[in-house]
Amino acid sequence: MPSSRPVSLTARALGAALLLSTVPAVAATAATQGPSPVASAAAPTVTAAEVMPHLQALQRIADHNGGNRAHGTRGYAESVAYVKRALDRAGFQTQLRRFSHDGKDGYNLVADWPGGDPNHVLLSGAHLDSVPMGPGINDNGSGSAAVLTTALQVAKAGLKPERHLRFAWWGAEEAGLVGSADYVKNLSADDRKAIDLYLNLDQAGSKNLQQYLVVKDEKNGGAAAFKAFENWFGSRGFATFDIPLDSSDTESFGKAGIPTSGFSSGVSDCLHSACDDLANVDPATQATSTNALIGVVWQYATASATARP
Repeated sequence: MPSSRPVSLTARALGAALLLSTVPAVAATAATQGPSPVASAAAPTVTAAEVMPHLQALQRIADHNGGNRAHGTRGYAESVAYVKRALDRAGFQTQLRRFSHDGKDGYNLVADWPGGDPNHVLLSGAHLDSVPMGPGINDNGSGSAAVLTTALQVAKAGLKPERHLRFAWWGAEEAGLVGSADYVKNLSADDRKAIDLYLNLDQAGSKNLQQYLVVKDEKNGGAAAFKAFENWFGSRGFATFDIPLDSSDTESFGKAGIPTSGFSSGVSDCLHSACDDLANVDPATQATSTNALIGVVWQYATASATARP
């Protein structure tokens, strides 16, 4: 929720970055009206060539801003602007939600795809910030790129979902899940109830992949989504291991009683370090992770929305 204090330099930097990325007014009108979607039941498949350019862009942003994209920095502001620009051009309805932490303004970016039952929302998200010590390309540019690519595939397919599709990029996760916690805290009771499922990606492109770490929500009703990810990976020969809700932004949603799942490709040796750069991401793993999210999003988007997952 916006603070009442004067807008900080960081907020002005974000405003400038967003101004530079503004699309023509006709595009904004098209986003408000929504596309003319066609049903598309089969999930698409992407290649690394469709995902890696987003990571390259985030690396460039970090390179131009002191080597990081951390909360409260211009590097983070430009990261938000990059993602928002792509979503606006694709026809999403986007919102910036401001919060404050440690004396600095932070932002969550939320994007809604027109259509679907607003009382049954499928929300997919990833944190977009890095730590101050490095560019955060695997942690968590990789998850952010996978969520962005999934959203753009929804637009490309003109998907007409049963559930309403929402995508989000959280700020200040590295400071303690601050952005996602602020988002959940400010949901009305009805809006919270409307979220059927939250799916989270954190570190989606780890090198030397051993197994996928899948979030298992045993108390809020996220078991079916956990199984959906397990089945997707297992059917393609990838091992999985279940992890608890408190592994990332999933904790913010799990604490609120919202069914939750998601996954990680594992922790790299460059975690929270300057070497978490583009070379720290395996393109094949990044593509697999992205396709896993696309597959499960399609599964829940096209299934009946009359019951919670």
